[in-house]
Amino acid sequence: MYTPSADADDIEDTVRSLSHGSRQWIRQHAGFLDSPSGRAELPLTPRVKALLQLALLCRCWAKADPRDPALAETAAVVEHAYQSPDFPYRTALDPRYSRQLQLMYGALAPAGVAVEARRAVLARLRSGGVLTVPPESPYMHLETRFFADMAGLDHSLGSYQDLYAASALAQAGETPAADLDSCNITLTVLYLSNFGLRDPGLAEPERRSAARVLERLTDHCVRGGDWDAIGKLLLAQHSLGLDPLSTESGVAGLRLLARIQTPDGAIPGRSAAEQASPTSTPLQFFRLSYQSTLVTAMAMVVLTALRPALTEPTAMLQEAR
Repeated sequence: MYTPSADADDIEDTVRSLSHGSRQWIRQHAGFLDSPSGRAELPLTPRVKALLQLALLCRCWAKADPRDPALAETAAVVEHAYQSPDFPYRTALDPRYSRQLQLMYGALAPAGVAVEARRAVLARLRSGGVLTVPPESPYMHLETRFFADMAGLDHSLGSYQDLYAASALAQAGETPAADLDSCNITLTVLYLSNFGLRDPGLAEPERRSAARVLERLTDHCVRGGDWDAIGKLLLAQHSLGLDPLSTESGVAGLRLLARIQTPDGAIPGRSAAEQASPTSTPLQFFRLSYQSTLVTAMAMVVLTALRPALTEPTAMLQEAR
C-alpha cells in the first residue's frame, strides 16, 4: 500500500492537472464528432459509439460537477447530435453493435431532447426481445441490465448479484493479470457501481477479492503502458472503495497518465504501443486520443468531486494553460 507522505500534495496536483486538462481537451474537440467533417471522415459505427460515450461522460460529469462551465459546452454537442435526423439509426450500423448502441441511445438521451426518436428506439427494443432474452455472455447481460435500468425499461434480466457471481471478475481469483480482459473486469465494476456514483452492492469478502484483482491488473497495465485501461481502473478502484490517490498502483497510474498527457490535455493514444506520432494528422490524433482522454476525464471528474479541495484551484489552472 502506498503511504501518503510529503508527496501527497504532489499527487493531488497531478489529479488536478489531469482533470482540468482532459476536460478541456474534450470540450474543445468533441464537437468534431457531430460536425460535417466528422460525419464525412469518421466511420458511422465508431462515430455513434463515440457520441454515446460522450453522453455517458456528460451524465457522470453533471452528477459530479454540474457547475463546471466546460460541461455545458460539451453537453451541447450531445444535445445537438440527438436532434440530428441521421443520428443514429437512419443509416446501417454494424449489426454486431446495433442492439447495444440502440439501448445506450435510449438510456443516455438528454432530458427533453429527441423525445419521439427515443420513444421509438425503446419500443423497438421492447418488441425485439432485448429485455426478455438475455445475451449469453454474463458481461453483455450485465451491460444490458445496466442500460435498461438507466432507460427506465421493465425487463426480466438477471439481478446484479447473480450477474456479478457469473462475471469474469468474480471468477478471476489469482489468475495472472496478463490473462484477464481489463475492459470486461473494469466495466463490470463500473456497471455495478453506476460509474462510481453508487455502492456496487458487494459483500465485504467479494469487495476485498475484487479490489485485489483490480490492484494487480492496474500494476500490470501501468507496466505495459495501457493508458486507456489505466483510466478505467482508477475509476474502478474508487468504485470499490479504494483510494487511487493512496494505493501504490493508483499513484503509479496517475503519474503515468500525467507524464504522457500533452500540453493541451490529451492522452495521446490508447497505449504506449498505439499512440500518436509527430507525423500524425489531426484526424489520426483525434481517433487515437479520443477514448483514452474521455476515460481519463470521466475518472478524474468523479475523483475530484469527492475532494472539494481538488476543485478549488480550477481558475488558477485555467489561467496557467
